[in-house]
Amino acid sequence: MSHPTPDATTAPVAPPDDLALAADFPQPTLDQWRDLVAGVLRKAGREDLPEPVEEALRSTVATGVSVRPLYTAADTADLPGTGAPGLPPFVRGSRVVRPAPAAADGQAATSTPAGWDVRQRHADPDVGTTRDAIGADLEHGVTSLWLVLGEGGVPVDALGEVLADVLLDLAPVTLQGGPAAAEAFLDLVAGRELAPGGNLGLDPLGVQAASGEEQDLSGLAGFARRAAEHGDLRTVVVDATVVHDAGATAVEELGCALSAGVAYLRALTEQGLSVAEAAQQLEFRFAATADQFTTIATLRAARRLWDRVGEAAGVPAQVRGMRQHAVTSSVMTTARDPWVNMLRTTVACFAAGVGGADAVTVQPFDAALGLPDAFARRIARNTQALLTEESHLGRVLDPAGGSWYVESLTDALAHAAWDWFTELERAGGYAAALASGLVRDRVAAAWADRSRRLATRRDPITGVSEFPNLAEKLPERRPAGEALPPGPGGLPRVRAAQAFEQLRDRSDAPGDRPAGYLATLGKPAAHTARLSFATNLFQAGGLATPSGDGAADLGGATVACICGADRDYAAAADLAAELRAAGAQRVWLAGKPDLAVDGVDGYVFAGCDAVDVLTTTLDELLGARA
Repeated sequence: MSHPTPDATTAPVAPPDDLALAADFPQPTLDQWRDLVAGVLRKAGREDLPEPVEEALRSTVATGVSVRPLYTAADTADLPGTGAPGLPPFVRGSRVVRPAPAAADGQAATSTPAGWDVRQRHADPDVGTTRDAIGADLEHGVTSLWLVLGEGGVPVDALGEVLADVLLDLAPVTLQGGPAAAEAFLDLVAGRELAPGGNLGLDPLGVQAASGEEQDLSGLAGFARRAAEHGDLRTVVVDATVVHDAGATAVEELGCALSAGVAYLRALTEQGLSVAEAAQQLEFRFAATADQFTTIATLRAARRLWDRVGEAAGVPAQVRGMRQHAVTSSVMTTARDPWVNMLRTTVACFAAGVGGADAVTVQPFDAALGLPDAFARRIARNTQALLTEESHLGRVLDPAGGSWYVESLTDALAHAAWDWFTELERAGGYAAALASGLVRDRVAAAWADRSRRLATRRDPITGVSEFPNLAEKLPERRPAGEALPPGPGGLPRVRAAQAFEQLRDRSDAPGDRPAGYLATLGKPAAHTARLSFATNLFQAGGLATPSGDGAADLGGATVACICGADRDYAAAADLAAELRAAGAQRVWLAGKPDLAVDGVDGYVFAGCDAVDVLTTTLDELLGARA
């Protein structure tokens, strides 16, 4: 078939060199944006606005670190350079782009990143179950294993059995179980070639942080020398998730990781390793949360900080890159409405990949309930498969690099974490700071601040503190052991949802579900917003929320909440009296305290302490029942 000869009507038209798509629109200015923001805030009732106005919209993301709603090029003008991927200061990643093989059709090869290591955790003490789970994982996309051995995990003497079907020259193994587990693994693989990327998982300082008991670091170099016989098998995991799981922010997590890493460098070099050899024995483990930008910036800041430590310690540049293992956060995982955890872990995994983690573990959605089943493990590994294979997330190194927001946040986290790190070092190092209580007190303060935001629902938890499902049927799981059980002087383990879930447990106790009656005032168009708000709040504590017009439908409820518009609250005092006459012992009102309505016991509103309100209400209801 012949093709038509191009003419004036068919020939492609090249765009002009000076084409500007926004040329017909005026260039907006920062001052114009600020004027618009101020107008919106004043409409919302904010009169005393700071200068500049965006300071009113700052939000805290970590200890001493807050973010603004808008960033411009001016925010990054004075920041230090971030380098290139695979080169100091490693902000943009420790990995280097690897050339892809030539295509079969003779097309030119392209260079693409290698993605990340999909690492799945196994801690089921049932040997047969763990062996089958390992086989299923490796056959369906998992590229390395994380085995929890000993207390709370797989029996150490069953290590050979659970790994019997694993090709150890293809699948790296990272351990968690102390010297006994490391010894058993080294005996098992003696004389065998191992896939690069494994780790014996020794972390005595992590054990000290959890248990409160001082640990011995003197044997680390001996294990390191034996591990060196297997190439890239490392010895130490600097597990910062122990601090994260106690309620720390990214700043405490980063500073503690640096201090622990320095302690291990000192111990290994004092035991005869060179500083370069010591640096290559370490892998760092961080938590990845659903706050995706903070997670991305945390991983980038960690590499920058460790490069600075390595430079000061004399570590050669080619081995200063931090090997990172990111694990989806246990703190963010909920036991209630656990299906929402699939969304949380997807965002966290995305952030870990974008942030440049070398290995990523997605915890199963039912992790807070106990040992995961096969379906939960499948969803966890498929989360990573979707991001790497379908979304091709690993084909771009540091896609967030250059973002004014991400670069500014990376720098802010790095400075705040460095200040905390130097405070730990002035206190005598990480072990001394743990023993003195410095770490425990700092983390407790960070958790207290976060707890206030959770209680007031400024940090909402979908399915728990917001939009709870009282009719849910939770899946049943076998109980999981504690790999690092908290000791009397150690750091606690917390979860963001724990306060609300404890309230739900009280409400779910045998017997009729406690109820709070919602008494409406005015027309539905006027009261629906506050009725919905009160329903959501009281159901977060597990309360049933029958509603009706006025006091007529109170029934046997002893707690009530009046819901209406401000203009209708002139009748609220009379309604409160009617409710009390009908049997209500406590009357709330949906609205701010400055409404000052006679006859009500308290107010519920956006920003109130929901945990305190619900605790008071349940005490009233369950006390009356008793």
